[in-house]
Amino acid sequence: MADQDLSKYFRIRMSTLHPEKVTVFDIFVQVDGRLLLYLKAGDALAGGKIQSLHKKDAGDSFYVRLEDRQLYRDWVREEMNREDLDTFSKAKILRESSVAIMEDLFENPDVNAALDTSRPIITDFVHLMEREPEAMQFLISLSGHDFYTYNHSLDVSIYSLGLGKALGFNAKDIEELGVASLFHDVGKRNVSLDILCKKGPLDEAEWEQMKRHPQYGLQILNQHPNISDAIKAACFEHHESWSGNGYPQQIKGEEIHPFARIVAITDTYDAMTTQRSYNVPLKPKDAVEMMREKLSGRYDPEMLKAMYSVLFRMKAAS
Repeated sequence: MADQDLSKYFRIRMSTLHPEKVTVFDIFVQVDGRLLLYLKAGDALAGGKIQSLHKKDAGDSFYVRLEDRQLYRDWVREEMNREDLDTFSKAKILRESSVAIMEDLFENPDVNAALDTSRPIITDFVHLMEREPEAMQFLISLSGHDFYTYNHSLDVSIYSLGLGKALGFNAKDIEELGVASLFHDVGKRNVSLDILCKKGPLDEAEWEQMKRHPQYGLQILNQHPNISDAIKAACFEHHESWSGNGYPQQIKGEEIHPFARIVAITDTYDAMTTQRSYNVPLKPKDAVEMMREKLSGRYDPEMLKAMYSVLFRMKAAS
């Protein structure tokens, strides 16, 4: 029997475990609200068992002790460095492990700790992209299935990394962009859950509250040291419009920070291509064409053009 305080654990996805490989951490399963020891450190699962569990794993069943987080991260990094594992499998393991960590980050009241924890995630993505350039197209092809805050934020970050790379950003700026895009919606912590989870369009009052999330995000980020202006700008300005009719400041063109201009594109793209209760997702090409033809005034035209090159990589991977 495990300690039942879930704050002492973090979630993992069973798909991140490699068949027959001995674990170095205990894994617990949640059954009827209680945690039970499922796999002891030093044991391994057969491939068929992992696949069977993955199909049933909605992301909230399997846990590892918080004190073993570094062991789990080292485990994932070992997988990333294996020469006998194909790039698609590496991309899948890295994304699945990151989604699980992101779920816990978004429930962490300490934003500064969450930002610190997120940086190694982005570093791992960037390093995989550098070692195996085709990994980015696989990461993109794995995105866009369900619209949850943590899934959406991770996918926006992946798209932003791809767009930053297409635009020729240097490695340092790409890493900062990755963190900035992960936290672009941090202000939604202060928006009513009823609004965030509403199944259908928002009414006028609800929309006014939703539109305050950039200000809420800036207030949250301003409370914590060592957060760059670029990260703050991505949070505060990602709903500004290239033509000047966005919010909250109605600034336009190059007055908008480049990170915010990127997130404006990747945030919209992910929302358009992801299944939600009231929304039929568009195909990737249709989404980008709609952004170019019907919504073009919202976006930096050169960045939107670069998004096409990211889209072609995704099409090739899928």
